[in-house]
Formats: sequence, C-alpha cells, structure tokens
Amino acid sequence: MTVAHILASAFEKPTALVALGAAPLIYLATLAIGRWLKRKHAVPLGLMFQFLCVALAAYAPLRMLQAEEHAGGTVTRWHDEGIRGFHAALIILSVIFLLQLFRSFYWQRWFARKHGAEAPKLLQQVFGFAVFCVALTLVMKVAYGFQIDTFIAGSGIVAVVIGFAMQETLANIISGIALQFGKPFRVGDWLIVDLQRAEVIEMNWRSTKLRTNDDYYLDIPNKAIVSHTIVNLSYPTKAHSNRIRIGFEYGVPPNQLRELLQRATANAPGVLAVPPPKVFLKEFGESSIIYEIKYSLDDERRFNDIEDAIRTNVWYEARRAGLAIPFPMRTVELRRPAAHPGKLATDLREQLSRQELLSTLDEAQKNRLLEHAKIIRFGRGERVIRQGSEGCSMFVIIHGEVDVVIHANGTDTIVADLGPNEAFGEMCLLTGEKRSATVVAKTDCELWEIDRARLQPLLQENAALAERLSDLLARRRMMTDGVLAAQTPSQLVEQKRQEYTMGFRKKIRALFEI
Repeated sequence: MTVAHILASAFEKPTALVALGAAPLIYLATLAIGRWLKRKHAVPLGLMFQFLCVALAAYAPLRMLQAEEHAGGTVTRWHDEGIRGFHAALIILSVIFLLQLFRSFYWQRWFARKHGAEAPKLLQQVFGFAVFCVALTLVMKVAYGFQIDTFIAGSGIVAVVIGFAMQETLANIISGIALQFGKPFRVGDWLIVDLQRAEVIEMNWRSTKLRTNDDYYLDIPNKAIVSHTIVNLSYPTKAHSNRIRIGFEYGVPPNQLRELLQRATANAPGVLAVPPPKVFLKEFGESSIIYEIKYSLDDERRFNDIEDAIRTNVWYEARRAGLAIPFPMRTVELRRPAAHPGKLATDLREQLSRQELLSTLDEAQKNRLLEHAKIIRFGRGERVIRQGSEGCSMFVIIHGEVDVVIHANGTDTIVADLGPNEAFGEMCLLTGEKRSATVVAKTDCELWEIDRARLQPLLQENAALAERLSDLLARRRMMTDGVLAAQTPSQLVEQKRQEYTMGFRKKIRALFEI
C-alpha cells in the first residue's frame, strides 16, 4: 500500500482527520515548550529536540489510527512496525531531552550551589550512560518485545571475555567513579604525586590530568592514583605548611639563630603571618647544626618563589650578623687573610668628604671612623629600616639604590629614591628620634653603617663638633618645613634657625652625654 492510498483512505475516516489535524498542533505545542525553556531557563536545546517534536507529532496520530484499525480488524503489518520505530525513537529522544534538563537544573545549578563547584564531568557521564542503558533496555523490551532476561543471560559469556580484555580500562573507570564519590581531591587542588607538586586540571573516565609548577602535564591512570596515598595540599583549606632545612656553625647560639631565621622567613613575600614561622633545632650534623624552618603559604603556584626568597633573606641576614653557612667537613677550603681593600678605603674616605654631616670631622677623627667601618649588604626587596622603629645608626650608600617609603592613611608612598653617595637615618642617629620612614633596598646594596657608639667618642672630644652638627640639622629641618621660602622674612628665618639649633643641641648633648 502506497502513501497516497493511505492518505486517501485516511480522509474517509473521521478519526484519521482528527489525527492528521492533531499532528501540527502537537508539534507546535512541543516546540513552544522548548523555546520557553530555552528563553526562561537557558536550557540549550538543539537538533535532537527538533527530532523529538517531530517524533511526538507523528507518534500520537499514528497511535490513534492504530487503535481504530484494531477496532475495525484492518491492521497492517507495516503500520505496526512503523509505530514501533516511532515509539523507540520517542523513548531515546525523550531520554536525551530529560538528561539535558537534568544537567541544566541539577548538575549546573542545584549541585553547583550546594557544593560550591560544578559537578565533575565523569560523574555526569556515568549517570548519563546508566540512564541511556536503561532507555535502550526499555526500547528493546517495550517497543520490540525482546526478552531481556534471556538476552542478558546469553550475553554473559561475551561480557566475561570483554571484561578480561578490558580489565585495565575497567579498573581505571571504576577507580575514577570511586574518586568522584570519595572526593579526595577536586579540579584546582594541588597534590603531591611522586614527590612532585601538581595541580589537578581534569578528571575523566580513564585518568587524572595534572600540571606542575614548571607547566609539565602529568596524565596518571585513575587506578594508579587510587592505589597510592594522596597528599592534598588544598584541603580543607589552601593554607598549608612547608619546611626548609639549613645548617649553621656550632659556635652560634641556637636562640640567636632562631630569631634570625624567623625574621628572614617572615620578610619573604608570600609567607603567611598567621600562623607565624617557627624554627626547630633538628640535629647535630657532621659539620653544622641543622635547623628546620616551618612556614605557611596559601598559594602553591608561588612555592618556588617563596622558598627562593626565604633562602635569599637567610643569606643576607647571616652575612649582616657575621655568620656563615658552613662548608661540608670533606671540603678543603683555602682562605687568605682578609685585608681591608685599598679601593674600599678610598671610596669610604670620598664618602666622608661628600657627607655634609661628616665632613666637619678633622683628619684624625675621620681615620678613627674609617678604622671600624662596618659594611653591610641588603638584597633587593629587603627593609633596611622600618618606619616608627628605634635606631642608633645612619647609613651611607656605597653601591645600589634604595626607596624611601612613608606609610600614612593606610597606604605606602615612595617619597624618595636614593643612590650611591647619599645617606639616610642621620636624624635618628643624632637625636634619638624614631625612624620617620621605611627604607627598602631597590637593588642589591652595599651600605656603610655608622652607629652612635663610634660617633660618641668623637663628639665628647670635640664639643664644637656638636654645635656644627646642631646647626646643620636645624637648616635641614627648616628646608623640610619650608621655612627658607623666598617670601619668609629674614628675621623670622633667623629666629627659627636659632630655635631649631638650640633644640637639636640639647638633644645631641643629652644623647651623647657631652
């Protein structure tokens, strides 16, 4: 029977006319529902939904015609087979549509809102695969009348053979499911895998993909991950601790070294202030005492930079304290007696002549000051002095540059950039006032530190020196306060100068016991 004969006979029956009229209405109604879901709830419906609308619009009228044919006893074989086909397609397409709705409303919304993260792709895929298998079973049983029990029993041997052939793949899939339900880690977590620190990038059916700090990608089978201990650095919070071991000489008191190592660690960028760093004496080694630094961080991506900053700060702190990280006992080290380099002495003498405060010293006093010159080094980013702290020394820059930073109203502002031959800290040295600014090494620096203990004998021997220093400080303070402006009357300038000079003279005499 041709399609033309079917249509011709259909128009002779009222039920057929109703069925044919209902088909476009069903199609348009289903399509309208889909568009409403897409516009109102942003459900992505594609070509498969169009097929579903067509299948539903065709299946309902065909079922009405089939019912009438059964009543009249004129059922054709091809008619039943066609309805079975539409029935099977309708089941499969409906399952695809429901899975899309489930993904939009449950996985992407409810699950993400409850757990604070999108549902893992592997879990969504396993769920979709299971539902699809059930749908295929329904198609075989409902639409075509297959005996599922017999089919399952008959395919048992095939399943066993396939299982043996794919046991490695199946083990990875089962392990992947266990990882999804157990949740020992998630995408974005940092793990320690084979002594490597790596971030979880993706979890799929077969493996887990990770990326190290060096941008190396690791593709590890799920079975291998499940069979080993998993160290998760991001659970329950991203803050976690690391440890560094460093050896120092036996002659250095442990308490002194603890303070040094704690200070060097706390000043490294990326180290958390809470909990504060701790230092432990771990063992007495062959050539040194081994100390262990415990510090905390919350950004594993910066792990290498943080450890580098800590070790760099330790080196500079140790050098300033006159300490050395010892060489192994098996190493033979030949050293020549350290002599004060002639070039350095020349440079320091030139520095004295350029410093207005120190140029007032006579030659004998300059020589005595140079004999005990203390040269210290600071690494880039280290704080030389801190605003508001006590101090008893000034610094002259031999090599390098520093930034002068003032903290006010909750912000840090760079107010000056100092280079070689320039000095800072003289007000604190001569008057005992607290540091008025923070000075940070802009580059690696060599500084000449002149402390109060070295300058005090020189001032006590020469009382006139204190007078000259008081006058210099007064003029600097007047320049800072803007008193020397052109419009300021000369009488007022002189009055202010004398007032400042007397104030500084009293402070210097009291501080240096003159």
